[in-house]
Amino acid sequence: MDNRSRARGCLAGLAAGDALGRPAEGMEPAEIAERWGRIEGYVADTPLGSDDTEYALLTAKALLRYRGDFSAETVADLWQQEVCGQEGAFAGSGFSEMAAIRNLERGHRPPRSGQHAHSWSDGLAMRVAPIGIAAAGNPTEAARLAWEDGLVSHAGEGIYAGQAVAAGVAAAMGGADAEGAYAAAVDVVPADSWTARCLRTAHDVVAAAPDWETAARQAVDRLAVHTYYWADLAPEAVGLTFTAVLVGRGDARETILNAVNLGRDADTIAAMAGAVAGAMAGIEAIPEDWLAAVAVAPGVCLRTTKGMHPMDVADDLAELAAELQVVS
Repeated sequence: MDNRSRARGCLAGLAAGDALGRPAEGMEPAEIAERWGRIEGYVADTPLGSDDTEYALLTAKALLRYRGDFSAETVADLWQQEVCGQEGAFAGSGFSEMAAIRNLERGHRPPRSGQHAHSWSDGLAMRVAPIGIAAAGNPTEAARLAWEDGLVSHAGEGIYAGQAVAAGVAAAMGGADAEGAYAAAVDVVPADSWTARCLRTAHDVVAAAPDWETAARQAVDRLAVHTYYWADLAPEAVGLTFTAVLVGRGDARETILNAVNLGRDADTIAAMAGAVAGAMAGIEAIPEDWLAAVAVAPGVCLRTTKGMHPMDVADDLAELAAELQVVS
């Protein structure tokens, strides 16, 4: 399997997971089961991705523009030039991103721009799949680049979670299986971090559970923070993401559906799981009837991404990966 297929699978998995999970966002697994049974495909009349897909495209734009000069400073430049001051609402944009945008508009540069009350969200983790593609086969480099991207909008656990996803995608792009992607993810974050603990909990749950239903129930019971107002805590979301990845064992369809049916921040969890599994299995493994949602970005959240197509972006990122490997 070549990098182009893996890159396309990664971004198609992300966009499809985003669209599949969107109707289940904020729901508990029992609520999903009561309403739909097990979600096995699109349940919305017009399936469409959300901020997860558009922020991933924004990271891709930064990578493709700055290439070997990608850093917190250059990413902040892009945000200030093309995101700050955007006309119209940032439809669906998360608290962490909006706080960072306001900080940048006030003149705060990284890391100050990412130091705010929502710096622990999964907003970085949802957008780093393009970094994993660009650093194909090099999880350590993926984690470094995710750190640079993260300084613009996040801090602490929010950055660790992003590093874990970027490393998992990079490992998958290099041919790793589900266990290998998990190992890469846990290896790049501090061992005593909340993110690492959630990743290890996910692995323990999957190893001990006799079936998916048991794994899903125990993962949500042990990882979900029900005392908080929202389900976007980065360590929780990344732990649930790798629960779906480990149970899916490289099957992109099953991995994404597993993630969707976990609920919680379902669109983001499914987008992240879809990115990892899509990179493992390639574009051929993404069901054809899901590809309708892998379409030109409407720019409803980020105007600067309007007109970008995930598959064109994936091709460009695969070429960038080859270029960066030659340079290194």
